[in-house]
Amino acid sequence: MTPFLARQERFASVGSTNDVVRGWLATGTGEVCLAVADEQTAGRGRNGRRWVAPSGAALLLSLGFRPDWLAPERVWRLVATASLAMADAAEEVAGLADRAIRLKWPNDLVVEGAGGGGIRKLAGLLGETGGLGSDQPLAIVGLGINADWAPATFPADLVGSMTSLREASGGRPIDLAALLDAFLGRLEVRVEALRGGRFDVADWTERQLTTGREVRIVGHDGQTELARALGVDAVSGALVVEDATSPDGERPILVGEIVQVRLAASTASASRV
Repeated sequence: MTPFLARQERFASVGSTNDVVRGWLATGTGEVCLAVADEQTAGRGRNGRRWVAPSGAALLLSLGFRPDWLAPERVWRLVATASLAMADAAEEVAGLADRAIRLKWPNDLVVEGAGGGGIRKLAGLLGETGGLGSDQPLAIVGLGINADWAPATFPADLVGSMTSLREASGGRPIDLAALLDAFLGRLEVRVEALRGGRFDVADWTERQLTTGREVRIVGHDGQTELARALGVDAVSGALVVEDATSPDGERPILVGEIVQVRLAASTASASRV
């Protein structure tokens, strides 16, 4: 365990690594703490969706922070920082080209063209927070990336929308331990930069797949709208979309304001992306 990590444990099987880390933080464990699992029986994504992967096929982990060094409105950058660290690490370990892995706002890692298809999901991140603005804030970043998962065993209902590093690399076996080490090395550098007030805006912005594309936005009331994504806002983390009713022709959308953002059918190969 490196000095960067205050606590690190690996589990053969666990309900949710996010819940494990939340329990550690509640009992006084300092940051950064890390829980890794070979299998999760109750892994979750955004809006209560489940994240399921066979044992050993994916790298499943959660990180715990006590971000009293970040303004509450900047805590979203922890998830963004983890996503960038994993994108870099995954490209190296899988032998992929620089920026072959893209970000689909808000928190998905995707690959375009894997397996001969269109845009497919490689990984998802889930951020959970508590006590922001108090003297005891906490933030948990859960991450699941499909790594050494053979396409022949993908779930039938997800074949057209998911991929793995193994598939994206053309069948190259993926060493989960090497992937974790590469990720932690990059994460440490990026988190230390964030502590010093430096966030990699350029990489986060340039990896965004949604920029310039039509997206379908689903609100909490179930209403759906189509809009063109113009980019992302590095201050708030919002997705910026065209809005003819706004004086400047654009509107920011924060993660908590919507249920889901999908690429419109004309730009995506699968409705789940």
